[in-house]
Amino acid sequence: MKKESALGIPGLERTGFMKSALQKGMNWKPVKSVSHALLAKKWTFLLVSIAFLLGRAVILESLMPFAVAYFAVIYFMRKDVYGWVAASLVAGSWFASDPAPLWIAMEIAVVFLLLKGLETYERAELSTAPIIVFVSTMLVQLFGVFIGDTLSWYSFMMVVVEASLSFVLTLVFIHAIPVLTMTKKSAALKHEEIICVMILLASVMTGAVGWMIEGMSAEHIMSRYMLLLFAMAGGAPLGASVGVVAGLILSLADFSAIVQMSMLAFAGLLAGLLRDGGKMAAAFGMLLGTSILSIYIGTQADVMSSTWESVAAATLLLLTPRSVIRIISRYVPGTNEHVKSQHDYAKRVREVTAERVVQFSEVFRQLSSSFGQLNQNLAEVSREEEIGNFMNAVAAKSCANCHRQNACWEDKFFHTYKMMTDMMTTVEEKRAPSPKEFPRAWTTHCIKTPQVMSIMSHQYELYQNNKYWKKQIYESRQLVADQLTGVSQVMDDLSKEIKREGQTLHLQEEQIREAVEGLGLSVQGVDIINLEEGNVEIEVYHSFEKGFDECRKIIAPLLSDILGEHIAVKSEVSPTSPGEPTQAIFGSAKQFEVETGVAGAAKGGDLLSGDSFSLVELGNGKFAVAISDGMGNGERALQESSAALAILQQLLQSGMDEKLAVKSVNSVLLLRSAEEMYATVDLAIVDLYTAYTTFMKIGSTPSFIKRGKEVIPITANNLPIGIIQDIDVDFVSMQLLPGDTLVMMSDGIFDAPGHAVNKEMWMKRIIGELATDDPQEMADTLLDTVVRYHDGEIVDDMTVLVARIDKHLPEWTSFRWPGMNRMERPRTVS
Repeated sequence: MKKESALGIPGLERTGFMKSALQKGMNWKPVKSVSHALLAKKWTFLLVSIAFLLGRAVILESLMPFAVAYFAVIYFMRKDVYGWVAASLVAGSWFASDPAPLWIAMEIAVVFLLLKGLETYERAELSTAPIIVFVSTMLVQLFGVFIGDTLSWYSFMMVVVEASLSFVLTLVFIHAIPVLTMTKKSAALKHEEIICVMILLASVMTGAVGWMIEGMSAEHIMSRYMLLLFAMAGGAPLGASVGVVAGLILSLADFSAIVQMSMLAFAGLLAGLLRDGGKMAAAFGMLLGTSILSIYIGTQADVMSSTWESVAAATLLLLTPRSVIRIISRYVPGTNEHVKSQHDYAKRVREVTAERVVQFSEVFRQLSSSFGQLNQNLAEVSREEEIGNFMNAVAAKSCANCHRQNACWEDKFFHTYKMMTDMMTTVEEKRAPSPKEFPRAWTTHCIKTPQVMSIMSHQYELYQNNKYWKKQIYESRQLVADQLTGVSQVMDDLSKEIKREGQTLHLQEEQIREAVEGLGLSVQGVDIINLEEGNVEIEVYHSFEKGFDECRKIIAPLLSDILGEHIAVKSEVSPTSPGEPTQAIFGSAKQFEVETGVAGAAKGGDLLSGDSFSLVELGNGKFAVAISDGMGNGERALQESSAALAILQQLLQSGMDEKLAVKSVNSVLLLRSAEEMYATVDLAIVDLYTAYTTFMKIGSTPSFIKRGKEVIPITANNLPIGIIQDIDVDFVSMQLLPGDTLVMMSDGIFDAPGHAVNKEMWMKRIIGELATDDPQEMADTLLDTVVRYHDGEIVDDMTVLVARIDKHLPEWTSFRWPGMNRMERPRTVS
């Protein structure tokens, strides 16, 4: 019997080394769990310390609403420490100006019992905490009023006030404690959450009222230190807000400190305004603000005391690490640190997304490779092997029960094999003789020649069918492999686009903002999506009353000068609700533009034509024009032609290779119906930066290029799509020139002169004689000429599409603004 080790691996005995390793493993602890334990202890100490101060806090001389609200929130968020927190709250109340540990303990006990009761019925939720606190505070305080010496409306009113404050403070602590302990999931804080944190911190300071350090008030030092921290993190608005909140709550705890609210607000404003000068400048602003108001309000002793308190707070600020201020700034909307953290987060998301897309791309590439390997294995089957399998099948059916089997296949193997080969050749050439015409050598050698011949003919039919379907499987697998490769390539391109968009372009965005504002225009935001030459995309948010003119006549020319290439306004997105900015999208202006015209008519003047056309911007600086002619006429032909163009358009816009896109459309049309339905496709893709044009024709009529007086035909000879699986796609590429006109047409136009006339020469003459160069007029004239040629009769569906290539001349190019430098583009593009 095999021994089994302690690790459960058969045959592995526990050696001395294994014993020591296992013994050491008993005392091993993950580093991560140790760090989490230390972090938990740190936050436990903080929460218990806050509980002590909140238990000691008193406002309006007798109200203590902080303790029970804090306990209820801690009970839901940190059940492991609620006992310590409760004890700390009761202990803190012993040291209050008006000690009331019994009442605090009773309120906590009532809350605890109510929560346990709700837990029994599985109804205990954080959303119910404010109501539970309100009820418990009301019950305990009413009990205190009833057992007291006197009953008065004032006493009842104070009970309601304290219960209401407990209710509100519970809501505040629900938002503030996750932020304070840095357990909030969101990277950005709402303004309400920031205010809640301020209230919590000011409430904690209330617990320090009455403590003196060398003649200085502890709560004043703490409030001014908190003011400096937030002023350094968020600037003047946040500093002033902290001053107002802290001063208000401190004044509720000590009526003599009512002036603290205005003093701290003014000091926070000055500290925030001077924060760019560093800690010393912010401390000077706070010292200046507190000193000015102290001089007008207090005595000389008060001024000196306030000054020393400010100096103590400034000293604490100087001792505070810069990282603490940066952490606070990261959570405050509008700060540079917050913007940077948002950009870092977005960059990480892009990187993770791009990585996942690359992984999916690799999956599709592997699938394509596996299909390719299957096809390779299928193709490696040699003809000799196929013939051998064929011979074996014939011999198994005709010779297995013959008494001369051994004589034929053992004694005279080569003679028998030659005879069978001759028979197979005869069957392949479809000249199988009748039994009377069999060669004598066959009948002499084999007594079952007619039966063998019949079996061979039947087996050959099966062999041909098998070969045909093997070819179909081979072609289908190859198409699937090509499509998977195309999808993989599209996903690769997408991942590169995601990585490129993730580049940090803060400096370039700031340069554009400064340039626009230097012209006296105020914009609310600038986002650079792409700075690649020829593919620039910039979004500008503005609130101009008529923004298109400013964008087209001022901002676009300015961007053209900064970037060194023509920039135009692509589109403007109006705001969805009042007060929101308008989004203007700027992009690279194309070097060429395409003007089109289309004319068509249905057979016999019907409403539905079997021809379809498409004019579409592919989104990568290319423009596609296409015509498709479905088989026959009417609605069914229209369905086939429009389906072919719709699928082709989607595939091309997704970035798929043109040839693969056409093959995919062909396979879709083959599978759509068992009936024989097909469609021609005539496609031209124009590069708007170079005017280099690729023509792709599948069963379509010739196209023509009119260049001055010269007419150049573009032809191809192949079948339409939807007939056979493996179609032949012809590509013709040509460099077009400004002023060239492309004329594409369906067979109803091209076949108009009939078979007695050279159609190509006739069409070249008609196009060459056109007196106009307007695309729409040319299309109308060509259609009118063909209809008149048939004496007004429309003999087939007719469609003609005309596209003229022109050099793009922007109405507003660029202007040079003194002192404006060219923008430095990123040197590496993913």
